[in-house]
Amino acid sequence: MCIEFELCCDESQITEETCLQYTNKTCEECLKNVSCLWCSSNKKCMDYPVKNLFPPRSLCELSSARWGVCWVNFEALIITMSVVGGVVLVALCICCYCCCRKKKSKKPDKEDEKAAREREQRRVRQEERRAEMKSRHDEIRKKYGLFKEENPYAKFEN
Repeated sequence: MCIEFELCCDESQITEETCLQYTNKTCEECLKNVSCLWCSSNKKCMDYPVKNLFPPRSLCELSSARWGVCWVNFEALIITMSVVGGVVLVALCICCYCCCRKKKSKKPDKEDEKAAREREQRRVRQEERRAEMKSRHDEIRKKYGLFKEENPYAKFEN
């Protein structure tokens, strides 16, 4: 419901009427209303086409269109945002690459070194136990005459 008018009206009509009244005035006056778009080539103040992200060329050229502030046109805004977006993407890619590379080339930390030492110690102890058990079994075989000594007449295996 519109308080200013006695007849009920659409809010977009009010905005357009208020924007159109600033035509042939200054950019600053037009852009006081955030829903207005200033076209500096024909000094026209119009309602911002909210259905489109950027105003169509039929309405106003991008280099002449102003919205929000008078010193930035859409063309410069597009170029600036593209460059900033590209720099941010490149920076993110470089950060990801550096982080991944750092993790791959990371030297083994103390826990990894400790685990490797423990594995090596277990392997050495196991080898010692195997050798000790083999010698004990050989002694028992000799004691009971079960030890097979190499037969000098055995077949040569090539």
